[in-house]
Amino acid sequence: MPQLAKGGKWIFGWVVVQAGKKITVPPEAYREYGFQAGGEVVFTCGSRRSGGFGIGRADKIPALLRQRVLTQGRMGQHGRVVLPPEVGVQVGDRLLAVRGSGLALGFLAQGPIYAAALQHSELAVF
Repeated sequence: MPQLAKGGKWIFGWVVVQAGKKITVPPEAYREYGFQAGGEVVFTCGSRRSGGFGIGRADKIPALLRQRVLTQGRMGQHGRVVLPPEVGVQVGDRLLAVRGSGLALGFLAQGPIYAAALQHSELAVF
């Protein structure tokens, strides 16, 4: 898992929104965040700067962060998850999967980290 800048975010790779608004969580991130097929997940809003959203296990999000939860869903088989309308993405969108707070896996849609990642063709695509 590369780090694009010293002291910067760790990158899992690019995730492309597929038909049915499905994405595949990178396998390394799936393991690191402890996702399980059929497990309840929450979708959180991303930052103003980076846009996008986060996905975390429902049982790991503390009450303090519940105001950032957009909606809930379930993790599918093989790390696939259907994105709800609340996250505001379209089929074909490229999102940058990054190590977030430890509570939610980040999916960036814009911003300086996203722009820097565009210069790295070696990043995996899921």
